[in-house]
This record gives sequence, structure tokens and C-alpha cells, in this order.
Amino acid sequence: MVKKYVLVSGGVISGIGKGIIASSTGLLLKTMGLKVTSIKIDPYLNIDAGTLSPLDHGEVFVLNDGGEVDLDLGNYERYLDVTLTRANNITTGKIYRDVIERERKGDYLGKTVQVVPHITDAIQDWVERVATIPVDDSGEEPDVCIIELGGTVGDIESAPFVEAMRQFQFRVGHENFALIHVSLVPTIGSVGEQKTKPTQASIRDLRGLGLTPDLIACRCEKTGLDEGIRAKISMFCHVQPNQVLAVRDCNSVYHVPELLRDQGLVDFLWKRLNIDQTVTISPALKVKGDEMWKKWNDLTSSQERLHDSDVVTIALVGKYTNLQDSYASVVKALEHATLALRKKLVIKWIEGTDLEPETRTSNPVKYHNAWTDLCAAQGILVTGGFGRRGTEGKVAAAKWAREQKIPYLGICLGLQIAVIEFARNICGMPGANSIELDENTTTPVVVYMPEISKTHLGGTMRLGLRPTEFQSGTENSVIRKLYGGGSTVLERHRHRYEVNPELIERFEAKGLQFVGKDETGQRMEIVELADHPYFVGVQYHPELLTRPLKPSPPFVGLILAATGELQKHISAM
Repeated sequence: MVKKYVLVSGGVISGIGKGIIASSTGLLLKTMGLKVTSIKIDPYLNIDAGTLSPLDHGEVFVLNDGGEVDLDLGNYERYLDVTLTRANNITTGKIYRDVIERERKGDYLGKTVQVVPHITDAIQDWVERVATIPVDDSGEEPDVCIIELGGTVGDIESAPFVEAMRQFQFRVGHENFALIHVSLVPTIGSVGEQKTKPTQASIRDLRGLGLTPDLIACRCEKTGLDEGIRAKISMFCHVQPNQVLAVRDCNSVYHVPELLRDQGLVDFLWKRLNIDQTVTISPALKVKGDEMWKKWNDLTSSQERLHDSDVVTIALVGKYTNLQDSYASVVKALEHATLALRKKLVIKWIEGTDLEPETRTSNPVKYHNAWTDLCAAQGILVTGGFGRRGTEGKVAAAKWAREQKIPYLGICLGLQIAVIEFARNICGMPGANSIELDENTTTPVVVYMPEISKTHLGGTMRLGLRPTEFQSGTENSVIRKLYGGGSTVLERHRHRYEVNPELIERFEAKGLQFVGKDETGQRMEIVELADHPYFVGVQYHPELLTRPLKPSPPFVGLILAATGELQKHISAM
């Protein structure tokens, strides 16, 4: 089967938006009836993203198979509504490990193992293999594979991958390989003059490495590209004017697909890749694609019609708030829920440490501002995380939500925080804590899971898609109703600690109900507080399965409760 490949590279600066453009390109092709998959290439030496700090690289996204991957794979899954595997994230560490293992087994027959051809061949083989893996409900091989090359063209780390892609374009053939290069056109000075030199230099570097862009996506400010600037880039970068796309700053990233479509991206790729003559498109998938595009347009247009009276304010209490990409999927889940409910989202970012008494002494202004934001919020979301820093502030936030009847959603550590707070203040356990936070605690309400390694951190947590079973007698549970009333839900996990099962009866006797447990009935998955508008904690990460057109139920519940519409919604279900 002929496979089409679209490579998305970036120049000038990192974080330029390659992931959104790659996802948007895939979405547009899918709306035309094509089956689309995606691959992210990360040039770092780590085997996966699992041991990276969120403050260094953004959130760690977890897949169904337990793969800990780059956050861009979350964008791919959300935009394309597909289910990817850990193999869809290629790292330098994975490639070198694969080649070295083969060398140790003698697969290279005594040859000198080198970057070219052995590393570059391994990269190409990996891409071709993963591009055939079905990722959607059809169960069929994809027609198109979008490949995002992480980093910036010219980086030392990405050199083997650039060379591999240079060779790959000849391996698969000209009409099966297209390249979109994302660059920056900055606006300089008070007169607002757009400058093309960074883009020219980036394209020159790219062409010097043997790759020629078919489309140049120019990131620019809200005014877009001046026609003279477009013509200049066309002339100096050896492309037609219609091959220069203006990717201006938008109010929302959900407008980017429409922006690219209006500038002819789909038409160009259709001709460039000769799709009409080489790919058979199912009429049913074409109809499904049309419906998908209509729903996407309805979503983005409804977002534009929201008013200030539709605002809902959520306090996000975390410990990595200095880099908001640390909570990329959480933010997307909140956005998807508010869009579905026709609400306008305002997030108040609160660092957990700012709520703690020590900050009141060291920085009274920061302490006051944090508590002002928390108290003014209509809903409180306590996120996951690792380590002790900021956890007492999270406990204080959970206490405020419980006592003041403010809607609360705790994710992973957020569930454990809710249990710790409840144990201390309701169950008469003032020393209650987690083994993670205090190894010497005399009242461990959160403990290490017995099957988890205490010596190796990479890939050793409880990871991936796992079932949660609602317990008998929970038919009136709010969270169960939000999930549709079924007996089981499947969600993605990433944790190594759990609520101490020996204390469950004591908690439930005081009103903290563990409505969802794992298939053994021993591991707590969902907690819900009686006599509260919405107080829910989940051990899993529901944000990892949210979709723009299919928001996550726990987040929908939080927004509904925050706007006072939860009971009305449930009654209408």
C-alpha cells in the first residue's frame, strides 16, 4: 500500500508551534476521508519522557499502552481522535538502544556501526513500521503519516534525524513525501516592520542539509503577512507565493485548522502527493470527515460568540505553574468542557507553596493574592505531581473547598490530598500523610503500591489504560451518572502511591465514599464526598482522554457544579 508522509520541521526558535500545525494538518486531511497517524521525533537521549521534569519539558503524556511520551502526542490524539502507541514517539535514546542491542546480538555481521547508515536506517525503518499501525476505529492501516521533527533545524541533536529524512524522501518517492517548514516572521520596532531574514536563514540551513520545503508556515502576529513580505519569502526561499502560509496568532489554537484550510493547504497537499490517483478513499470515511469538520466549525464559532456573562473561573492549584505546558492536557480538558457547555474559561494559576503559612511570612503579597484567587474561584482543581513541595498548600485548598462547599476535582495526587485533608480534619488523624511526603509518618493514609519498584523510576509506575469499577450501591453517585451510569470506565493512569486500603472503612463511616475501585476491589480509584455540590477525586488522569468534541466527564461535572447547573444537567440525562 502506498503511504504518504508529511514532515513538519521548525526553524529560528524552539516552541514555534510545530505540534499544532502538524495536528491541524492531520485533522484537515482526516476531514477529507483519509486515515491519518502521527509520529513525534524527540532528539533527546532519554528513552522516553517519563523521568523528565514538567518544568523542563512540559507535561508527560501517557498512552493506553503505558507509554510516557511528549505532550505533542496529546495534541495528535485530541485533534485526530486516534489512539497512538509508545512507538509513535521516537527519541535518540530509543534509536541508539535499538542499534546497540542489534550490534551486541551480531546483527551487523562484524561491520563498523556508524551514524550513517546504521542510525539513519534504523530511524527510517522505525518510521515505516509505525506508519502502518492502525490508530482509529477502522482498524485499517493509515493513508498518511504526519511526522513532527522536534527541536530546531541546525541543532546538533537533530542532525541524524534530518539526514534520515533526507534519505527517506528518496526511499518512499517524491510524490509520497512532503515537507512543511515552520518559521518565524518577527515584527520589529515601533513601526511594526516584518522581517524575513530569520526565515531566509532557516530555509538556507534546511536546504543545505538536503531538504527542500514544499510549504513554509510563517508564524506572525495577528495582522498576518503583508503581501510584499509573502512575495519576498517566495523569491528568496525558492517557493511559489501560494506555498507561503501565514500562521498568525489566533484567539484559540482551535482556529488554526481553518486558517490553514483557507490558505489552500489541503488543495496543495492533495496535488503534491497525488492523492486522487494513489489513494482510495472510503465514501463512509468521507461522510464521517465532513461531519467532523462541521462539528469542528460549530465548536470554534460558538467559542467566538461567548460573552463575559458566560465566564466560569477555576482555580488550578499545582506545583509546576511557572510553566503552563506542565498542565497542557488539564487545560485542554477544561477548555473542552467549557466549550461543550458554552462557557468562557478563566483559569487562576495558583502555586501550592503560595497558600502555605511560610509564604505569609516570606512573601505576604504573594500569599494574599493566592488566597484571594482561591476564594474567588467558582471551582477548584488540584492537579497531580511528585514530591513534598507545595502539598500543604494543596491540602489547604482541599479543606477550603470541602468546608465552603466549593466544587472540587482532585486528579491523582489531588485525590490523595483530599483523603489526607479528610483524615486530618474529620477522622481525627492529625498526623495523617502520604509515605511519599513523609517517610516517617505514623499515620500513612497514602502508601507505596507493593508491586512498584523503589529503585528504578523510569517506566515503573502503574501506567496506561485500566478499568475502574463502580461499586454496588453507587447508582446515585454524581460522577457515575456523569459517566453515563455504566458499571465500568476505562481511564489512563500514572502513579506509584495509593490510598491505604486498611483505612477505607474508617473514611467511609465519616462520609467519604470510594465509589470506584480497580478490578480487584483493593485499589481506590474514585472518591466522592456526600452532602457536597461536587467533591470528586480520581486516581487516574481523565485529562488524557479528553477530546474537543468529547469532553471528559469529571471536568464536565466540575464546570457544571461551578456554574450551578449540575443537578439540572443530571436530571436531564
